[in-house]
Amino acid sequence: MGKKLFLFDLDGTLVTTGGAGLRALDRAFESLLGLRNAMEGVSPAGKTDPLIVREVFVEKLGRVPSADDTRAVCESYLRYLPEEVKNGSGYRVMAGVRETLRALAAREEMVLGLGTGNLERGARIKLAPAGLNDYFPFGGFGSDAEARPEVLRAGVRRAEARSGERFSPRDVFVIGDTLLDVEAGKAIGATTVAVAAGHAGLEDLRAGNPDILLESLAAERFWEGLPR
Repeated sequence: MGKKLFLFDLDGTLVTTGGAGLRALDRAFESLLGLRNAMEGVSPAGKTDPLIVREVFVEKLGRVPSADDTRAVCESYLRYLPEEVKNGSGYRVMAGVRETLRALAAREEMVLGLGTGNLERGARIKLAPAGLNDYFPFGGFGSDAEARPEVLRAGVRRAEARSGERFSPRDVFVIGDTLLDVEAGKAIGATTVAVAAGHAGLEDLRAGNPDILLESLAAERFWEGLPR
C-alpha cells in the first residue's frame, strides 16, 4: 500500500499557547500603526496569519493592506511572539497529541507534516516549548499563501518532494479543530479529521461533514484501521 500523509493544524489541534499569538499581533499593530487592541472582535480560528492581518486592516483601519503592510506586521509579530509564548500562561499540549505523534512516527508508511495558517517561523516558535518540531520536518504554512487550501497544497508538494511519493488526495489526512480546516481539506480532496478539542465543539464540526470526527486525539486511534 502507498504511504499516507498527515497534515496537522497547530493552534487548538497540537497545542494552545494561551493567546500568545493574539497578544503578539496586538503589540505589532500598536507599535507600527498605533492601533490598540487590534485583535478585539477578530476571530483567528482556522485562518492564515496574512488573512488575519488583512481582516484587521479592513475592519479597524478601513483599507486593504499592501504587501509591504502585511510583511511589516508579520515581521513585528514574529519579534514579539517568542516573548509572549515564554512569559504567557495557559500553554499546553492538547490531549492525546504526544501519543498520536509517537504512534504515527513509528510507522514508516505514515508521513507527518504541518498544515497551518501560522507563518512557518511562528509555527516553530509555538511548537518549540513542547518539543514537537522534530515530528514535522516540513509543512504548508501561512507564509506560503493566504488561502488555506493553498497552504495544504504547499504541504503536499513538500511531502512529495521529500518522500519521492505521489499522494492521492484521499491518502492525505487533514487534521484540524475548526470548520475552516475541514473546508480546506475538502477543497483539496483530502480525508478530513475534525478534532473537537480546540475552537469548535462536536456539533459545530459535525455540520461540516468531516470524514472523521473526534472528541480529542486522545479519544480514538483513528489511524488504526488504515491499511499498512
